[in-house]
Formats: sequence, structure tokens, C-alpha cells
Amino acid sequence: MTSAASEISSPVGVIAGGGAMPFAVADSLIARGTGAVIFALKGACDPAAVARFRHHWISVGQIGKATKLFRREGCRDLIFIGSLARPALSEIRLDWGTLRVMGYVVAAFRGGDDHLLSGIGRILEQDGFRMVGVKDAAPDLLMPAGSITRAVPDGSAAADIARGREVLGALGPFDIGQAAVVIEGHVVAVEDIEGTDGLLARVAQLRAEGRIRAKAGRGVLVKAPKHGQDLRFDLPAVGPRTVEGAAKAQLAGLAIAAGNTVVAESQAMIEAADKAGLFITGLPA
Repeated sequence: MTSAASEISSPVGVIAGGGAMPFAVADSLIARGTGAVIFALKGACDPAAVARFRHHWISVGQIGKATKLFRREGCRDLIFIGSLARPALSEIRLDWGTLRVMGYVVAAFRGGDDHLLSGIGRILEQDGFRMVGVKDAAPDLLMPAGSITRAVPDGSAAADIARGREVLGALGPFDIGQAAVVIEGHVVAVEDIEGTDGLLARVAQLRAEGRIRAKAGRGVLVKAPKHGQDLRFDLPAVGPRTVEGAAKAQLAGLAIAAGNTVVAESQAMIEAADKAGLFITGLPA
């Protein structure tokens, strides 16, 4: 348990983007006796799924409204979680609270996604809130070390994993992406704005076009946080959809950073991987 985890106050404010992870985090908090209030981002968070939680709707850029709601609900600790399409600065719905810190907001937008989220986090911390990460709020959702499937990496896959880790380590300072696909020593694709699902779809298309000649069942998706990333924000995430994409891309398996990758619907993910004959292994730091 981290020191931040031992000091978390109830309830935690879950600033929720898209996907299943915000609700998994909220469920984890509630199961461990820590309350959760979801602050659902309009256009991203699932309206049906959020209905079973105490929640409020906010828009990106409504910092003034959000901070008032955080205080009203007694949420000192906050966590960002879930997918979010990066908006253009001109698309943000500004309120007076945002205009008050507009200089900081503009600075936050000058960089990649990690820079944006950490910048917004610093703005909220200046208002007296504390940003926490999944490690603090829901450590049970993190990928463990070692293989969690029946299949395990062979020698070829181990070499691809090592190459993928080297590539991600080199790209990390540029805030480009958190994943790469390596097949028989060749780096065939790296993650960009399309995300991991798009990355895997691109690899599947390259196979279909004959651009990748390696036989099916070769290659690895490697995922890890960017070097120097603030681990409270934008951790890599995997789930059943990741396994589905890796299967369509005809890979051997997934290698993901243990302790620093969020796992959605872990049991369903493992079952899907076993059915497809893929391995999933957690990489030690």
C-alpha cells in the first residue's frame, strides 16, 4: 500500500471518461469501504453505466463548476480515469473558474496527453485537492507480475518483448504512446493518437494486405507507461477488447507492465486469451 493510499479520505471523486474503468474503480473503492462520487465527463462517460452511482455531469473546461461540486460532496481526493478524446482548446466550454486559471490551461494543452492531464491536475491541487492514482485508489485493478494465462511466452516472444520495452523506453520522453507491436524482432507499429485498439486494427490490416509476412501466432503487443510519466495519470489499460484485437492481429500474446497497467474485467480477459491461445504476462519493473 502506498502512503497516499493509507491517507485517502472518503469519498473519492472519480473524474470519469469513457469505458468501463471509472466504474471498476468506483466499485473497488466502495467494496473497500471508501465512498465514491463520479463526476461524469459529458460526451465521454456512459450515461447508462453511471446511473447506479452517485454522480454529477461536468464538461471539459468547467473547472469552476467542478471544484464547487467536489467541495459540496466532500471530495478532497480525486482521480482521473477513463478514455477521453483530446479536445481542441477552442472547443472547451469555459466557465469563470476556468478563465481564472486560463494561463495554466493553455500551458497544459501544449504537449501530449500526459502533460495535459498532469497540468489540469496541478490546477486542481492549487485549489486544495489531491490527485491520486489507481495505485492509491484501486490497487486490486493493477496487472500482477508473471503470466496469468495457460499460454506463456516462448524464446521468440521473449526476444520481441525485450525489443518492445527498448522501443517504448526510447519513445517515452516524446509522449507518443504506450504500446508497440514487435514481430520476430521487427517493430511493425507503435501506438499514436488512435490508441491501442487502433494500433492492433492497423496490424491486422497489414497482415491482411500481406505487408507482414511472419506466420500467424508470432509477435507481441508490449504496453508500459511512458518514461518519466506521472503515474497518477493515464496509466496503460488492457481488457477483453485488447485480447480481441491481438487475436485479430494474429499475435502470440500481450506483455504489459505489472503494477503500472490497469486491467478491466480481468476474468473475462483471461478467458478470452485462453480461448484464443494467447499469453498475457506482467512485466516486472
